[in-house]
Amino acid sequence: MNDGVEAGTADSVAPQWSADLSGQTAFVTGTTSGLGRRFATVLAACGASVAICGRRAERLNALAAELEADGAAVLPIPLDVTDTEALFDAVATAEEHLGTVQILVNNAGKPDARLALKMDPAFVDEMIATNLTSLFHLSCEVTRRLIAAELPGRIVNISSMGAYRAGIGTAMYAITKSAVVRMTETLALEFARCNVNVNAIAPGAFESEMMDGMLERMGDITKDFPRRRLGVPSQLDSTLLYLVSPSSDFVSGACINVHDAQSSG
Repeated sequence: MNDGVEAGTADSVAPQWSADLSGQTAFVTGTTSGLGRRFATVLAACGASVAICGRRAERLNALAAELEADGAAVLPIPLDVTDTEALFDAVATAEEHLGTVQILVNNAGKPDARLALKMDPAFVDEMIATNLTSLFHLSCEVTRRLIAAELPGRIVNISSMGAYRAGIGTAMYAITKSAVVRMTETLALEFARCNVNVNAIAPGAFESEMMDGMLERMGDITKDFPRRRLGVPSQLDSTLLYLVSPSSDFVSGACINVHDAQSSG
């Protein structure tokens, strides 16, 4: 990974852009469907060795077979992100088989779709563990190992436009996704001295398994959007690759909103 352009040379070099991730190991959570599946596929297509994680082993193995057929180095790791010890073990397994993780995409997430007064304590704890605590633990563990290996790294946390605009029935989702943005800012500050960039993406409404459930409950939500459409996962490719490429060398602590002006409707 490019460590940045030396002072005084920035105006004399070619544009600092490359999507070549050869030689790097990526670790992506929530890869059994939706955005996570696309993130893993794109990183593998750009040459990264990818540890794909999720709870549904059958889907993980199917994705691994698909990516391997295209020549990628892939390691499926069944993982429940609410199991803290399993998070640390998963990173160790990825490093043992693929090399030190330099790209972490914290994608796993869970919707609530419940009124705050109807949430039991166990559900609240699960929401926090899935949408926030797991991201923190993985970010810290990956960074510890990068420091030991004396390597730079990139962490991309997946937040949501729900962090900025939320409706009734999305309390814990909005709370946790807002916290992801703040966590991104604070970890970026702390990890900068270790040459680890930490950023976030806040997608709007995209086609996904999670979105399918929402549409079943709420009907067509696109009628309130300026362009009356949902995003498709491939429309996040450029944002993801920007945040893991040399082009974003000076970007850390940012949250990039990708929502097609949906929140303006």
